[in-house]
Amino acid sequence: MATVVQTDFAWPDVEIERAVIESAGHLLVTGPSEAAPREKIEALVAKHNPEAIMTCWADVSSAAIAFPEQLAIVQRIGVGLDNIAVEAATARGTWVANVPDYCVEEVSDHAVAMIMCWIRGIVNYDREIKDGAWNPAAARLRRAANLTVGILGFGRIGRASSRKLTGIGLSVIAHDVVLPEDSGSVKMSEIDELLSSSDIILVHLPLTSETEHLVDAGFLARMRKGSLLVNVSRGSVVDSEALIAALENGPLAAAALDVVEGEPDPPMELVTRPDVVVTPHVAFSSDASLTELRQRSAEEVVRVLAGKPPENPCNAL
Repeated sequence: MATVVQTDFAWPDVEIERAVIESAGHLLVTGPSEAAPREKIEALVAKHNPEAIMTCWADVSSAAIAFPEQLAIVQRIGVGLDNIAVEAATARGTWVANVPDYCVEEVSDHAVAMIMCWIRGIVNYDREIKDGAWNPAAARLRRAANLTVGILGFGRIGRASSRKLTGIGLSVIAHDVVLPEDSGSVKMSEIDELLSSSDIILVHLPLTSETEHLVDAGFLARMRKGSLLVNVSRGSVVDSEALIAALENGPLAAAALDVVEGEPDPPMELVTRPDVVVTPHVAFSSDASLTELRQRSAEEVVRVLAGKPPENPCNAL
């Protein structure tokens, strides 16, 4: 019997994870629902000496990875790896794995919804009417078919967003550091062309040392006047102070953010602006996606504990 520590969970219980882990003959130990500070996660791991760690949002530091006598896998219950010390895991021969494709439809749906809400003014009109205003004559709306979306990051989710946006009638161009083998009808562009040609910039990037604050003052200054920035990837890809300045002084007209630097305590001077729409990092979420995520994460852990390689490795051993 192996011990599996689940550091945190963003749902009401851990019964799906427990059923998979314990049906395989292992023990599941859970931390608090809300991600605890790094030091508490390290203490939790040191106390239970697990063979596997599962984490949602909590930081799994190099110290936490060093504590267990035999650590087979650190499983991210999600996609991004910015909360896991991947190099430390690799150095000690521990697999790191994720579930890269569980929420492709949900995140792309969320991005499209944010874009269409801006094009049709849905959120602003809802706010105005609830404040007692009813003024359709003041409408300044846009035709989707006349607009271009520039997608920054053209992986699974970027391609899904492209498919949905072109289906609505928008034009799509894209940029990625790795050119896809098949981009379909989507034109791949350099950054400068993406920014100068797009009415909407949609960010679908992982958070890495290269992408942190990629969307900075210089980036934003090159966007079209009156454009929209949508971020459904990681908050720190966008420099919040630069975004506030670009909204205050141009060229941006608005921003739609599912992720914000500093969450769950984002800068209020950004998120309370009337030209910003914010959701609390829920683009990944649906009943179907969360069930799939939890099931597949636990199954990956069981697979590795049985001596098999993970299906979705994020490091090379």
